[in-house]
Amino acid sequence: MRIAAQLIDALSGTHLWADRFDGSLEDVFELQDQVAASVAGVIEPALRAAEIRRAAERPTQDLTAYDLYLRALPHLYSWQKERNALALDLLGRAIERDPHYGVALAVAGWSYAQLHVNGWTDDPERDRQRGVDLIRRALQVSPDDPEVLATAAFALSYFGEDIDVAIGFIDRCLTLNPSFARGWYVSGLLKVFAGQPDIALEHFDAFLRLSPRDRLAYYWTGIGNALFFGRRFDDAAAKLLASLEQLPTFALTYRLLASCYAHMGRLDEAKEVVKRLRIITPVVVPSTTPFRNLEHQELFLSGLRLAAGEAT
Repeated sequence: MRIAAQLIDALSGTHLWADRFDGSLEDVFELQDQVAASVAGVIEPALRAAEIRRAAERPTQDLTAYDLYLRALPHLYSWQKERNALALDLLGRAIERDPHYGVALAVAGWSYAQLHVNGWTDDPERDRQRGVDLIRRALQVSPDDPEVLATAAFALSYFGEDIDVAIGFIDRCLTLNPSFARGWYVSGLLKVFAGQPDIALEHFDAFLRLSPRDRLAYYWTGIGNALFFGRRFDDAAAKLLASLEQLPTFALTYRLLASCYAHMGRLDEAKEVVKRLRIITPVVVPSTTPFRNLEHQELFLSGLRLAAGEAT
């Protein structure tokens, strides 16, 4: 005889615990006692752990902090310098009201990554450390929140922290919520950073299948990034141009497109892209990149230097 036992959270359907018990029909009463004792012993600690997770996963009990967080998001997604500053102010006020607001902490860390991407900081190392500190605080208070894990994975990988650790965070995010579209997008980015553009394309496609009406500018840039490192420059340029139609304020898209045109021998077009980039940021060729593959890093930077008229 085999008896299977499961403990399920009835509200969410989450699996909490399971076990199986084998015995013979001749000893059925002994088997019954064994099952009862085991289930009784496991229920209390399993329920306690579940309640602790549930309490930690509540984003905030402060509705004002929640409102401040929501008000920050459209400013962040605009990718504009002045609005990024407004977002940081709103997120700072939300965190001041609730220092354990994990998602607000993580998104504030991501906003510092924006400063780096677009070259909007006078002190890159200071702002990098601020962003990393906020991300680590977010992970401490919300270690099992998929939104926090995805945001942390991107920001830490972009800031040059251990790429394998960042990939571990995004893998955990997708284990917790396999249908989290943004998680697949971030996973695609990290695969690009790690030098795996073919896998990145698969993850970007998973993002689009799950959320076909999401912010497609990010999708097109991600796809263009992966295609660029696959040396499919014509296809990459088409995706990057599509991204700029929807989000003309994202510096990385311009840098990738300029480098792409340079490698295609279309230098006049590459220089025009650099002119548009200079409207957004004074930093055309960044001093660091998130790309860990040295060949990919050089492919990106050599084309960009050529487009900017710098010595390669």
